[in-house]
Amino acid sequence: MKRLSTTDLTPGMVTAEDVYTYTNQLIIPKGTILTDKAITKLEFYSIINVRVEDEISKVYLANPEMPEDVSYSEKIKNSPEFKEFKKRFDEEVPKFQNLLNSVALNTRSLNLDEVFGFTMNLLKSESGYLSVFDMLHNMRQYDDMTYVHSINVALMCNVFARWLRMTEEETRLATLCGLLHDIGKVSVPEEIIKKPGKLTEGEYTIVKKHTLEGYNALKAQNVPETIMNSALMHHERCDGSGYPFGLKNAKIDTFAKMVAIVDVYDAMTSSRIYRGPMCPFKVVDIFENEGLQKYDTRFIMTFLENIVNTYMLNRVKLNDGRVGDVVFINRSSLANPTIKCGNEFIDLSAEPDLHIEAII
Repeated sequence: MKRLSTTDLTPGMVTAEDVYTYTNQLIIPKGTILTDKAITKLEFYSIINVRVEDEISKVYLANPEMPEDVSYSEKIKNSPEFKEFKKRFDEEVPKFQNLLNSVALNTRSLNLDEVFGFTMNLLKSESGYLSVFDMLHNMRQYDDMTYVHSINVALMCNVFARWLRMTEEETRLATLCGLLHDIGKVSVPEEIIKKPGKLTEGEYTIVKKHTLEGYNALKAQNVPETIMNSALMHHERCDGSGYPFGLKNAKIDTFAKMVAIVDVYDAMTSSRIYRGPMCPFKVVDIFENEGLQKYDTRFIMTFLENIVNTYMLNRVKLNDGRVGDVVFINRSSLANPTIKCGNEFIDLSAEPDLHIEAII
């Protein structure tokens, strides 16, 4: 291990520790294989030096056969690491589905180590330079509202816990809470889950019961109370507007508060039968304008600030048709970064008629 100046970093070097900004935001996790984009991000956040491993990895995202103007997203999708992650993801989903159904119906006991293994198998396939969010940002085509969603939430909760600098045991617990939060959905009729139109009042009442159903299913398995509470409380909101009990801030389990944020983010940025995936910057905008009363501010701000960081240098399309790259995050308006379009810099926070329509 050695400490190098950021100016001396080269693609292929591997970070030996997590790299945080001066405001305590995790921007590059330990084990990351540095790319041009990662090094630019370090420079952007004025990181002076970084600890790296002594040996250089021979594998990194740069592809000499790919044109320079290809977007970061396309480079990810064409990388062998992403293809391996997607392959493992597709393999794990049916296994997890069978396990979750069996546990929900109480036909088998719940082994938390086995359940945790579903996410660990995917985290182990993480390439080091492609983060979980890099992967998931480019896998929004699934419309599965239970099993794929649960795995997504678990992976994001794992990263979220690291952003919060939680202990290893707390990170494991957050991951399990995310993975099992929707176990009660197994009891909801499939025709309601997959209904393309608006739910009737009666159907919505049935859906809302999944929180209690999940709690009871997990209680029968004698799991830690926090995991049960996350199934029960992930639709509660700090202002009392949630369900099933209308609990307010202090009454809601800490881990359930985390799951609530990730649950909504993944649901809104994923495909659904009745709509395509929503642009993440639109979701951030909704959180900024409507969510600060509904979610614990300690958690929501950490989540949003780190989420937008994952989109630095990504290519986006504006609502006027122009295409550019995200080059600066506006801390006072996270949903409106500065975009570089050719030689022009557009501060979206100063352009009320402009917004990001899609990440491309």
